[in-house]
Amino acid sequence: QVQLVESGGGLVQAGGSLRLSCSAYGLTFSRYAMGWFRQAPGKEREFIVSINWSADSTYAADSTKDRFTISRDSAKNTVYLQMNSLKPEDTAVYYCAAAPDSIYGPFPYWGQGTQVTVSS
Repeated sequence: QVQLVESGGGLVQAGGSLRLSCSAYGLTFSRYAMGWFRQAPGKEREFIVSINWSADSTYAADSTKDRFTISRDSAKNTVYLQMNSLKPEDTAVYYCAAAPDSIYGPFPYWGQGTQVTVSS
């Protein structure tokens, strides 16, 4: 059974940084592209960034690519999202997801999400 578990969310002031983690269980981590998404209250889920299995290719949304960085550690079956210069509009539930084929998805496996709140 595939399980993705996010952690690292919380409350941070505008301008601050957070690093989210997502640990993967029940899948061969090195064979999956991993991605991060977010969903703000009242809005649709939004793609942020993804990384391929070998960590030599990423795909990022224009809205956050200058502030958010994805990385992965295959030894720990974990993918990270480093978020810098956070803004109140970054407040959302952040989800990681796994894709067996491509950094462009589809992403059939999802975590439960971690809340990020950015105060002004």
